[in-house]
Amino acid sequence: MTHRFIIRTAIIFGALTALVPGVVLGDELAKKGSTSYTTNYVFSPMGYNRIKGVGRVIALRLYGTTTNTKGEAAFDKMKAKCFAIKVETGSKSNFNGACTLTDADGDAVFSTFDSRDLDESQPEMDCGTHIIIGGTGKYKGITGTEPFACIFAGATAVGEPFEDYRVDIPHNTTWEIK
Repeated sequence: MTHRFIIRTAIIFGALTALVPGVVLGDELAKKGSTSYTTNYVFSPMGYNRIKGVGRVIALRLYGTTTNTKGEAAFDKMKAKCFAIKVETGSKSNFNGACTLTDADGDAVFSTFDSRDLDESQPEMDCGTHIIIGGTGKYKGITGTEPFACIFAGATAVGEPFEDYRVDIPHNTTWEIK
């Protein structure tokens, strides 16, 4: 290959990248919509405090990736990172926290979640609800809700020693970007 050919190819590729960013850099998200996706998480404990006979609190780091279950581009192949607090009292347990989903372009969606906030219209989504607070880049101005379910794989029972474990979390998300 000649030096000129390489330079010409680079210029053409650069021009195509600038003219067709939706194809090269990722699809733009619709301003309003809904979809379903699953995040495959690893829950990792960072520390805990226990009062025998009363309860315990566990600080968690969650990390994983998303897969759009409808085969759509929205919320697909994003990296998820969350921090949460799990509170156990007697036989009851709940967890709350915040998550960031980041796409291949580096744009992110930020949400909080509460396992006590259930959407009664979606009884199969029985683990809690994410509230989408905002985002960066193509997600700037995004808000919405994401009721979710929890499918535990090798999870630790309440009161047992706590170790890393996998959790698949299906979400039904509805969003709007203003």
